[in-house]
Amino acid sequence: MRRAKITIIGAGNVGATCAHWCAAAELGDIVLLDIPQTETMPAGKALDLMQASPIFGFDSRITGTTDYQDTVDSDVIVVTAGIPRKPGMSRDDLLSTNAKIVTSVAEQIRSTSPQAIVIVVSNPLDAMVQQMWLTTGFPPNRVMGQAGVLDTARYRTFLAMELGVSVEDISAMLLGGHGDTMVPIPSCTSVGGIPVTQLIKPERLDAIVARTRDGGGEIVRLLKTGSAYYAPAAACAQMVEAIVRDKKRLIPCAAYCDREYGVGGYFIGVPVILGSDGVERIIELHLTSREQADVQNSVAAVKKLVADMQTLLAK
Repeated sequence: MRRAKITIIGAGNVGATCAHWCAAAELGDIVLLDIPQTETMPAGKALDLMQASPIFGFDSRITGTTDYQDTVDSDVIVVTAGIPRKPGMSRDDLLSTNAKIVTSVAEQIRSTSPQAIVIVVSNPLDAMVQQMWLTTGFPPNRVMGQAGVLDTARYRTFLAMELGVSVEDISAMLLGGHGDTMVPIPSCTSVGGIPVTQLIKPERLDAIVARTRDGGGEIVRLLKTGSAYYAPAAACAQMVEAIVRDKKRLIPCAAYCDREYGVGGYFIGVPVILGSDGVERIIELHLTSREQADVQNSVAAVKKLVADMQTLLAK
């Protein structure tokens, strides 16, 4: 049986760590690609990771390259390309720069792997996945953003820390955009089947939700010279696994919503069934009035972000 071909575009911390997780789980053969200016760096990381295979006992083949021809006919492509926000850089600078990078990457994907399923990780996530879809012209089920898996993992981590329980016993869900307007859903959060609202007082739960929204920023402040990569990469690997092994996982992803949740044609974080066809189904939840209001606020923020991006690209 042919192994899945997994391409990871961007060989920085998130991309290389994603390659590590995918290889260790033997999800397929991996191509780790970066821009030509990085010269032999992707090849070096790939060779280093291959040399770990006898120790951990995995047989995935890993190729490092700066040439998109090595990615031809990929089954799944993870896009981590882009720059982080730097001191003195405005939000518009980041949005404009990364939109141009993602546009260029999307054009290459469209040319070399027209049947691929694409997972976007680049920030600002909600706008970047929209631009990937618009540029590739792929069916919306084959383009998605990684955010909900990461945000849910952070939420579950903080809940487990608060309650002193295993993260395995916590089930949680988030909706909306990635960032300050994400919407953790307490009505869909439980610990060993017990609603979290019965275990944590409202004001304390609100504080945990606020920490979840600031999860990435907290790590940036602690690291001082970088941003999170272990958890984002693990979240990508979980999505890749769901696709290549047709797991039918019910997990939150940034997916294209039209009538769903009244969104009207944008990518927002929603619970989906993720399998070999990509986003196979979107699950619509029954929300409380507060949750509904929070989701609509998040959708409005995503729409503004996309509009700002399109204005900047048109200049």
